[in-house]
Amino acid sequence: MLIEEQRYIHEDLERLEQGIADRLRDEPKQIHERLNRDHEISQLLDQIQHQSRELLPLYEDKTGVRSKEIQQIGSGDPFEEFYKQVATIKEHHSRYPNEQAENSENWYRPRKHGDDQPFLVESMFSGEEAYGRFFDLHASHESYLNLPNVKRLPYMQYLEVFDNFQPGYGGVKRADKLTDQYFKYLGELMEYLESFIRRTRPLENLEKVFGGWDKEFDSAWEKDEIEGWRKEKLAANGSATDRTLSSADAVWCEACEKEFKNENVYKNHLTGRKHIKAAEVLAAIHGESANGTSNGTVAPLAHRLKERAVAEREYRIKKLASAMKTERDDTRVNVERRQGMTERERQQELENLYNTTFRRQAKEAEEDEDDGGDDKIYNPLKLPLAWDGKPIPFWLYRLHGLGQEFPCEICGNFVYRGRRAFDKHFNETNHITNLKRLGITNTHLFRDITSIEEAVRLWNKIQGDSRKTNVDEGSIVQMEDAEGNVMPEKVYLDLQKQGLL
Repeated sequence: MLIEEQRYIHEDLERLEQGIADRLRDEPKQIHERLNRDHEISQLLDQIQHQSRELLPLYEDKTGVRSKEIQQIGSGDPFEEFYKQVATIKEHHSRYPNEQAENSENWYRPRKHGDDQPFLVESMFSGEEAYGRFFDLHASHESYLNLPNVKRLPYMQYLEVFDNFQPGYGGVKRADKLTDQYFKYLGELMEYLESFIRRTRPLENLEKVFGGWDKEFDSAWEKDEIEGWRKEKLAANGSATDRTLSSADAVWCEACEKEFKNENVYKNHLTGRKHIKAAEVLAAIHGESANGTSNGTVAPLAHRLKERAVAEREYRIKKLASAMKTERDDTRVNVERRQGMTERERQQELENLYNTTFRRQAKEAEEDEDDGGDDKIYNPLKLPLAWDGKPIPFWLYRLHGLGQEFPCEICGNFVYRGRRAFDKHFNETNHITNLKRLGITNTHLFRDITSIEEAVRLWNKIQGDSRKTNVDEGSIVQMEDAEGNVMPEKVYLDLQKQGLL
């Protein structure tokens, strides 16, 4: 019955509202718990919208079925309709006697999170992002360094200027921005920032914010107010508007955007490959080919559309970076702080973070101790066990990369879990002893080598090269006998022992 379906949806909506209220009642103390709560609330809100969309057509009643049911209940015997529904339910359960009834009251209740039920956000962020506190722009930084004609910046400086697209800062010349490589770089950076803000702010109406930014960009583009993408106005001679030059003899090249000291230097550079390419790009902007013939309005229109696509991505990146200024500043401080830390200090920081999380989980385990502490530990992900015999948190498992295995043939095909343990074992006694058993004495040259055959081959090569470089000192020192004959010291001593001198 449609009326029963309506009642069920209304009941589900009330449960969803109660689930949201239960989660908002207590404020989590840790950032990943608060972020996990916000994501759960966002999922419940999406479910409310879905149920509301299902309920609206039932009230519209375009087919008239709901009106017929109401009329039938009001005019006929209500008990007769009731017993019909009871008979339908009994028939269903007689067909499926083993069907388990589920308590719908527990669907949307908040649950305690432990090792057997990881947080939603544990799989959303990398270890560098620290549950949405910092950016992880290493991939974008590598793509930026591969762009042609860009200023090579270290990661620390890149965090400061990645949204500044002026030449000399974080961008390139206007003509170089129209390449597919630069367009792809902007797309990857924009997608990451959008993904980051969606993951860290699940309860905000981001679609409305993005729509407002699009309207602002469209309005500014129509008014030609986008910085760095304004239309270039031509003077009467067909060149760009006059510029302020350093001297009276200086000449400005509009295609190369560069000043030359005098007319002769300017004429010499006109035959260069860079100038010819830049002139073709500039001619395409103005609707002319390199030889001066007109291409009509199709070329400049297509060129302007291409510029609009690039400018739109740059505008969106600037807005996203401005909206997440706090995370950006924290990222810069965190990177600078970690660069000044030693490996021991970084490890101590991770241990402190682990101990904080472990104490919280241990407290929850003590509260649930009466529920059966002798039960088998639930570990579906097969995580390594801590000192207490329980699996370590999944975020710590991902942070140390323990899912990666590195075998070492020199150590008896022992498998090390995680890059850190693998790098550390090269300085351990077991690995060094096994290398010495192979006859290798200079062990510090064999880092990252795990194959016995490769280690032996490299050692033989080193020994062969050292023999070639060894010089017999006896063949260098020259001796002279009584008759004035000059010979090596070794030959001289041999003849002297034989009594020939």
